[in-house]
Amino acid sequence: MGYRGKLAERQQARRLRRTGLPLAEIAALLGVSKSSVSLWVRDVPFDPLPRPARGRRRSPNSLQRRKQSEIDRLLREGQARIGRLSEREFLVAGVALYAGEGSKGDGSVLFTNSDPRLIAFFCSWLRHFFPIDESRLRVRLYLHQGLDLDDAIAHWSALTGIPESQFVKPYRAVPDPSIRHAKHVHGCVGVRYSCSATHRSIMGLVGALLSDAAIPG
Repeated sequence: MGYRGKLAERQQARRLRRTGLPLAEIAALLGVSKSSVSLWVRDVPFDPLPRPARGRRRSPNSLQRRKQSEIDRLLREGQARIGRLSEREFLVAGVALYAGEGSKGDGSVLFTNSDPRLIAFFCSWLRHFFPIDESRLRVRLYLHQGLDLDDAIAHWSALTGIPESQFVKPYRAVPDPSIRHAKHVHGCVGVRYSCSATHRSIMGLVGALLSDAAIPG
């Protein structure tokens, strides 16, 4: 499991648990068994993520029940097909993720997203495959005005394992109700690691992944 063994996975599991994620979702994110996650986080206080309030909800009709049943079935099938990632699969998955969402400019590693699952996956992957100096990690938060900045910073700090003192000045966007109604309550974050060598190593992996030689004929 790399130079840190499973230490990185244990630490990430504990961070994710503190944010309110269920055991099954943590296990899927980290590519480990649910029983391992349960053991690692058994002493971590757990406060489930609140479901968004939508007023009085009607019972689902037959079409909605069939839709949800299909979604649940396909999720189970997906989990069975993916299973637990091997070392090589974890490496390739992270490279593909960075190829799509990471910064390509030379000088520093930068991954930006609003999905906490993708941010957690990236942080776990980065720490697992590269010798990271934790003091050089930085986070920039993009958050609409009117949303709780302190809560958002605490949320992303717990999720990434990066201290709040390493968060740089946030960007507070002015929401435009004419084009967007839904807002991410915790905003969007960019995780940056300033190291040219690490960035070039990642881009070398991206280049290899996207080369003709890597694509099945």
